Amino acid sequence: MSTKKLLGSQVKQLLSGVSDHGSEHLSEVETDLAQTAILLGEAIEKLGVSFMALHAAVSKEQEEISLIIGGGYVAPESVERLRSIQLEISQHINSAVTSLQFQDLTSQLISRTMQRCEGLREVLTALGVVSQDIGQDTDGDDIAHLLKQTTLRLEKQSGDLKSLLRKAVHQKHLDSGEIELF
Repeated sequence: MSTKKLLGSQVKQLLSGVSDHGSEHLSEVETDLAQTAILLGEAIEKLGVSFMALHAAVSKEQEEISLIIGGGYVAPESVERLRSIQLEISQHINSAVTSLQFQDLTSQLISRTMQRCEGLREVLTALGVVSQDIGQDTDGDDIAHLLKQTTLRLEKQSGDLKSLLRKAVHQKHLDSGEIELF
């Protein structure tokens, strides 16, 4: 096999291998991200239900304590401590419920990562297409031209993806106000 044919064959094998192996790993990443998003969503939903049930139970307990306090059977120092504890419990529950909003932020990050995977898949597919255009008889100048065109196309795709995904994640739910990260 001549040096020219060997070069074409090696370039074709390289591009095809990068495309195939890269696509395979991206599929695994996308599957893991999708499963992570599902698990996160289920965990947050269960935490939300649990915190609301806890809040309802604590509210009932506080009502009962208020009835006892109202009956005058409790020392004034104890009344003050119970009120302080009620306030502390309420603050902790509100903080926990507010913290659940980070699921939305995390979901935005996962979505952005999925979009990056999709963009990378397009790049790898482009490499696979280029590898099909290279035959054993393709000369070195044609290979160099194909690689240059491919590089330009990949740079454009990468720039488009970067400009699309440069937005920060933000949250505008619950009572905590707006949060912006990254």
